[in-house]
Amino acid sequence: MALWEADEVREGGGARSAQRTMAPLADDGDIRLDRSLRPTYLADYLGQSRVKDNLAVLIDATKARGEALDHLLLSGPPGLGKTTLAGIVANELDVAFRISSGPAIERAGDLAAILTNLERGDVLFIDEIHRLNRAVEEVLYPAMEDFSLDIVIGKGPAARTLRLDIAPFTLIGATTRTGLLTGPLRDRFGISFRLDYYTEAELTDIVVRSAGLLDIAIDSYAATEIARRSRGTPRLANRLLKRVRDFAEVRAHGVIDLKVAKDALVFFEVDSLGLDSMDNKILDILTLTFAGAPVGLNTLSSALGEDADTLEDVYEPYLLQQGLIKRTPKGRVATQRAFEHRGLPFSPPADAGQIQIEGV
Repeated sequence: MALWEADEVREGGGARSAQRTMAPLADDGDIRLDRSLRPTYLADYLGQSRVKDNLAVLIDATKARGEALDHLLLSGPPGLGKTTLAGIVANELDVAFRISSGPAIERAGDLAAILTNLERGDVLFIDEIHRLNRAVEEVLYPAMEDFSLDIVIGKGPAARTLRLDIAPFTLIGATTRTGLLTGPLRDRFGISFRLDYYTEAELTDIVVRSAGLLDIAIDSYAATEIARRSRGTPRLANRLLKRVRDFAEVRAHGVIDLKVAKDALVFFEVDSLGLDSMDNKILDILTLTFAGAPVGLNTLSSALGEDADTLEDVYEPYLLQQGLIKRTPKGRVATQRAFEHRGLPFSPPADAGQIQIEGV
């Protein structure tokens, strides 16, 4: 069994307070919940069947040869199980599992200390690997390729380089922003998988499994309703299950049926598409305040009282995936589906350019 030898770090970095219900990033409660529900072997891991099948073959071949598994890069949106999958790889290989993150490894010496303490075959998991300091990344290259560290001794003209051998290990990197990885680092991963959003059926199975582990009484219709509103993300499915459980314990004698699930989700302002109050506020600004005209990012940010980068990176992706908004050269535009979702007649403005737009 793998050894979990470090506290898990949150994706996105930094502490967050009063996090919105449908944010895919993990808060402290999610981390504790994830640990209690996390599967430990591939047989228990639900969804991502293509990735699982590939990993099963690679792990069996690696064990048969008695070697370290090739370095593995896991990419995809937050909350899809990258950390869980990394832990499963270590468990399947029966080696130690060490966790760190890109922002936490500030100096080359920090990485050298981690690498020199690894034993043969160990798995080192680096979350948010795209945020590694470039100087640290340079130290990682020979470690990944040749299992060695280049240590600089001394300074100035008298400085010399000492090469130190380290035990063969497997680096598993996780990233939500593959495009921010440097080419040299990306090329050093022998295996690369992108995790996809889960289907409603897969999320229903996850909700049922989690309910069983948490000893929650829930019927299949309620599990499906929670899955439907979870944005294809297991972390959100488990978070909503936890919220619905709390509601059921206070107002429905602890039993979750379809009516209780719907009432709870309405209470926590999660609608039928999995949109929360902030998502719907964005749609209201686009459909009502600006009557369907294109709105620049800075204008929308000011209207919401939210940072433009947060709006672009956190709120917009799901609205785009659902076809509720579009990005155009003139700004953000609500689609016909957005008008229908908010119960409004769809009537695109005759002159979309009549509103002054600043900043897309």
